[in-house]
Amino acid sequence: MQPKNPITALLLSFIPGLGHLYLNRKGRAFLYGTGFFGPLLLLFLLGVAGELRHADGPVALLLIVAFLSGALNMIDMVLHLVKRREPYPEYGPQPSYQPPGPAAYPYEPQRGGDSIFTVLLSFIPGLGHFQLGLMQRGLTFMIAFFGATIMIIFVAALTHQNGFLVFLGVLPIIWIYCLFDCVQQLNRKRQGEPLVDQTIFEDFQEHRMTGKKNKMIAILLSVVPGAGHMYLGLQKRGLQLMAAFLFCVYIMDMLRLTLFLFIIPILWFYSFFDALQQISRHDRGEALEDTPFVDWLINHQKWVGIVLLALGLYYITDEVLLRALDRLFPKERISFLFRQYFQTFVVSVILIGGGLRLLLGSRRRKGDQP
Repeated sequence: MQPKNPITALLLSFIPGLGHLYLNRKGRAFLYGTGFFGPLLLLFLLGVAGELRHADGPVALLLIVAFLSGALNMIDMVLHLVKRREPYPEYGPQPSYQPPGPAAYPYEPQRGGDSIFTVLLSFIPGLGHFQLGLMQRGLTFMIAFFGATIMIIFVAALTHQNGFLVFLGVLPIIWIYCLFDCVQQLNRKRQGEPLVDQTIFEDFQEHRMTGKKNKMIAILLSVVPGAGHMYLGLQKRGLQLMAAFLFCVYIMDMLRLTLFLFIIPILWFYSFFDALQQISRHDRGEALEDTPFVDWLINHQKWVGIVLLALGLYYITDEVLLRALDRLFPKERISFLFRQYFQTFVVSVILIGGGLRLLLGSRRRKGDQP
C-alpha cells in the first residue's frame, strides 16, 4: 500500500470529505461531503429559483448544517491523525522500537484523553502549545493571530478604508500553521522525543543557517502566488508570478474586463502546483533553476513599455480629459459613454487580435512543413 502523507490529508480536509477519501475512509468522506455540499447545492437551487428572499428560516438551517459538517470533518481528521500509532503501515515506515527510559522518553507519553483535549485547544491559536508546556511557542502564535486581527481592524477603522480588511486573509494561514505545528509537537511527545520551547522565528533562523527550507512553510507561502518560490530562492520566477497575478487583478478591476476573470484562478493554480513541484525537487536534493515564468519578456521589454504607455494614456484620458469634457458639455455625459463602451472595445480588440495571431501562426506552420 502506498504511504499516505498526513500533511496532504490535513490540507485536503479543508475541502470536506476529500481528506478522508485520500485516507480511504470512504464512508466518512461521503457523509461529510454530502453534509457540506448538499446544503450549499440546495441554496444554489433556491437562488436560481428566486426563493431565497422568502426562505430565511431554511436558509439559516442549511448554512448551520453545512458549517457543522465542515467543522466535524476537520475535527475528525485531526483526531484521526493524532490517534494514529507507530505500527500503522499506511503512514510509511516508522522508527524502530526503543525500550522506555530517560533517553528515549524524556517526557511522559501523552494519554489518549489528553491528546484529544490538546487538539481541541489547538483550534484557538496558542492554547494547544500551552497544554504541551511550550509557553514561548504558544505565546508567539497567539500574539501573531490575535495581534494581527486587532491591528488590521484598528487601521481600517482609523483610516476609514475597508480595503485594509483584505489583509485578514493572512489569518487562515497563521491558524493552519499553528494547528499543524501543535499536532506535530503532540506526535513528538507521544513518541518520547524532547520538545524544545522556542519561537517560530528561532526555527526560521535554524533553517536559514543550515540552508534547508521548511516544507510546511513553503506550502503555506505558496497560497500567495510567487511567495513560495521566493522562499525557495527562485526570485525571478516568484516575482514574475506575483506580479502577473496582482497585475491581472488590478487590470480586471480597473478596466472592468469581467470576461477574462477566468485568468486569475488559472494563474493561482499554476503558481501553487508549480511551487509544490519545486518543493518536492528541493526535498529530493535536486538543484533548483531560477528560470523566469515568461522567458521572452526579458528580451522583449518594449512590450512592457507599450503596456505602461497605454495605461498612462488611459489614466490621462479617464481622470483629466473626460472630466474636462464633462464640465464643458455637462449634458452629453461623455465620461459615462466612454466607460460604458470602453470595456466592449477592449474585449473586442483582444479577441480579434488573438484570433488573427492564431490564424497567421497556423498558416506559417503549414507553409514551413514539406
